[in-house]
Amino acid sequence: MDPSNETETLRDVQPSTERTMESTATSNPIFHKSNVSKPSTGPSSGRKRSIVWEYFTKIKTEDNSRPRAACNFCGTTYACDPNINGTKSMLQHLEKTCKKSPLKNVDRNQSVLGFKPGETSGGLVPIAFSVKACREALAEMLIVDKLPFRFVEGEGFKKFMLVVQPRWNGIPSRVTVAKDIFKLYLREKDKLKSALKGQRICLTTDTWTSVQNFNYLCLTAHFIDEDWKMHKRIISFCKVENHKDETLGKKIEMCLLEWGSPKIFTITLDNASSNNEAISYIKRKTMNRNDTILEHEFLHMRCCTHVLNLIVRDGLKEFDQSIARIRGAVKYVKSSLQRWNTFKQCCDSEDISCKNSVCLDEATRWNSTYMMLDKAEKFQKAFQRLENDDLEYVKSIGEDDSEDDDGVNELSKGGASKLGPPTKDDWDKSRLFVKFLKLFYDATLCFSGANNVTCNCFVFELATIQYAINLECVEEPHNLKTMAFNMKSKFEKYWENLENMNLLLYVGLVLDPRYKMHGLAFCLEIIYDHNSSKVLMLVDRVKDALTRLYDSYCENDGGDVGAQNKTMSQSSEGGANTTSSTAWASNFRFQLAQFKKHLELENSLESKSEVERYLSEKCIEDDANFNLLTWWKVNSIRYRVLSRVARNVLAVPISTVASESAFNTTGQVLDHFCSSLSPLMIEALICTQNWLRSSAPINIRSLVDDIEEFEKFDTELMEYLGGSSRPTSLVGDD
Repeated sequence: MDPSNETETLRDVQPSTERTMESTATSNPIFHKSNVSKPSTGPSSGRKRSIVWEYFTKIKTEDNSRPRAACNFCGTTYACDPNINGTKSMLQHLEKTCKKSPLKNVDRNQSVLGFKPGETSGGLVPIAFSVKACREALAEMLIVDKLPFRFVEGEGFKKFMLVVQPRWNGIPSRVTVAKDIFKLYLREKDKLKSALKGQRICLTTDTWTSVQNFNYLCLTAHFIDEDWKMHKRIISFCKVENHKDETLGKKIEMCLLEWGSPKIFTITLDNASSNNEAISYIKRKTMNRNDTILEHEFLHMRCCTHVLNLIVRDGLKEFDQSIARIRGAVKYVKSSLQRWNTFKQCCDSEDISCKNSVCLDEATRWNSTYMMLDKAEKFQKAFQRLENDDLEYVKSIGEDDSEDDDGVNELSKGGASKLGPPTKDDWDKSRLFVKFLKLFYDATLCFSGANNVTCNCFVFELATIQYAINLECVEEPHNLKTMAFNMKSKFEKYWENLENMNLLLYVGLVLDPRYKMHGLAFCLEIIYDHNSSKVLMLVDRVKDALTRLYDSYCENDGGDVGAQNKTMSQSSEGGANTTSSTAWASNFRFQLAQFKKHLELENSLESKSEVERYLSEKCIEDDANFNLLTWWKVNSIRYRVLSRVARNVLAVPISTVASESAFNTTGQVLDHFCSSLSPLMIEALICTQNWLRSSAPINIRSLVDDIEEFEKFDTELMEYLGGSSRPTSLVGDD
């Protein structure tokens, strides 16, 4: 069906209508079995069937001439030769003529009372049915929920829409909906281009791979708008020949040109050495622009989440045998209802509650390994009892799972074919390793926040990890000290050159009014183990960097507050020179008073730069409800230029990936559906999805809660199948 004609048809089929149609067909002689042509059972021609055939039936004529169709309600017949006649006459009959038709006098544009789309409260407003609005909403649904285009042609979806909106006849095909999606992409892209005008943005890059091993570059813009709201928008998802430095640099340049060459502040990349050349390429191409800040001195930002993942991955490799044995134990008790019941009996014997059940990890996500170990160690005694109560457990645990290679990551590969149950040493190591993983888990969540400031937490998280590891090295028993020192060496290996890192990581903390320079010095004392000379050197460098940033913004903004005061003073003096000698004599005392005020102003805080004023004021008290961006929004009047510096610095992301992908130890891979599309359509889908979902970012805490909720339901279901009462999560859902 032509999409342009979709507004001319209605769909209104109800269960009661079907029964009416059947009874009418039986009582009306025109519908005798001999006169009704049977529907074809052969293969479908692929053409869409008009809605009128839900209410009309083809009949045989006496002279076997042109075919006709009879109304199921009144018996009126119409010519229906598909080569000559359309269905418009039959539709008009149903809507205007037939007294028994359920479609009679239906106003397609009639409004109904309801809440505004997206709202569940407030006043009721009249909402008119619109095919255009339905198609746009359908396109948005496919994008946001990552549904394949063929979803719209599924029988289940069509039946669902028949109930939800019977007036929408002619749901678009997969080709039509693909066109709608691309139109939506172009419209949203124009909106974003307008929003980015005049903004200084921070970029992050991430590399993806399709199932066919094609390479893609994802480029994301981060910025804080004039209302001090944080934004994260994917501006490009393009296919690249390879991940070499020059290739990436050229692609980034092409993308920036396409978006009108916005002002760049930083580019965050992972720690690959090839990225250095990509940054150098961008510097060369944009160095001479008037909006460049300090010749791109702070342009290159390294991904802190990537570094944390490298440390964790090294730790997982070192303790792979212990982790594999615990994973094998968890997998055994989760593999069947009988084994679960036996394990539950062991838990009851050891007085251990099974409410928070054990869970298996996902091979490529180390946060799930952390959750598995954290939960499993609470059941240590139950697993140890299981060795005596279930002989099959000792026999089968740790057997070679070669068929499950996709579900076992590098930390269990290469181990013995039969690892056996976890030992006491395994549980002790796991308990300590969980402590370390918790530190990196919390830091990763902080570093990879999507819609909140992250650059102010880097130094604090680093100091927290350093302090905790140092403490474990002192307090742990002798047999575990080696493990603690190994983790410390890994941590220091990746963060050994802190003084060579991008200084904006430290400036971000200084621009937090709760800490300023005092908080920075405190954290550096812990990180450098109270090496005062190193601390003072780095503190001075950070203060100098902030001052130079401020001066650069002053030049672009037309001068400092002190310069403005000077200009105002010169203006007053110029006015005095034009005064006549007689007026000067009469106003001498007034001019003297003005001169004294000027001296006081020179000696007051107002004559200092905004940086000096900000740093000299006391730190504000920390509060659980404190919002950093709100504070700067309120105080932007006092710090007119420094607030602009803060707006750009606080927008700097210190991770190239969002929280939902931050724990992935492998690369980002496109699913089979996206991989089957053209690069242009892939970009349209991924970019538009990000733009539409920007108001509702994914919360990693909610994802963890979902996992725990499903684990709880899984436990209840296994108990129910074993003869217990019905799961509480299903009560009341009938």
